[in-house]
Amino acid sequence: MSIADSIKDINGQLPQGVRLVAVSKFHPVEAVKEAYDAGQRVFGESRAQELSVKAPLMPGDVEWHFIGHLQTNKARQVVQVAHVIESVDSLKLLRLIDSEAARAGRTIDVLLQLHVAREEAKSGFAPDELLSLADAGYLEGLTNTRIRGIMAMATFTDDEAQIAREFATVKQTFDTLKAGAMSGNTSFDEISMGMSDDWHIAVQHGSTLVRIGTAIFGARQY
Repeated sequence: MSIADSIKDINGQLPQGVRLVAVSKFHPVEAVKEAYDAGQRVFGESRAQELSVKAPLMPGDVEWHFIGHLQTNKARQVVQVAHVIESVDSLKLLRLIDSEAARAGRTIDVLLQLHVAREEAKSGFAPDELLSLADAGYLEGLTNTRIRGIMAMATFTDDEAQIAREFATVKQTFDTLKAGAMSGNTSFDEISMGMSDDWHIAVQHGSTLVRIGTAIFGARQY
């Protein structure tokens, strides 16, 4: 199936209110342009250098999402280009993004990354930790950053019941924040979860952004 056909197929299955983030990391800009020509406008990259190279080669109406682990020494580079940073996994990084966005004269949308998977390698806030930080006011006082919601990855497993439980935890955490500490934030409305193998489950549990790469572009080209 071509890139264009894959995008059409996935978008045809997504319910209203759920957007596709086409994960273009490790794929050449020619493939990104093919997806763009098929109508795709939101793309996900996970490396600062790759994002910085690709962005100027694409039309200005592309919405770039940074979805990988963001090292603090790469924050300035990413803030120059990204519209959304989905992988904010610490208060230190959140504050740094805010100061770098102010320096760049930009306002950046961010998602706070939750750690719900069993793999230790995956980073992010534990659900209870994030709720406590929010209740204590640690997510307030940002000038050039808008907290739009939360992002998470499920455990890499064939156990769909476990994946569903993890996504349900994400939705529950989002709902608690929305009703409590983030109730005054009218733009707190995004849940980014679900990838090529589990996005159907994610959508059933309230995902508004699905990050799909392999099912669109094929195997990664390292």
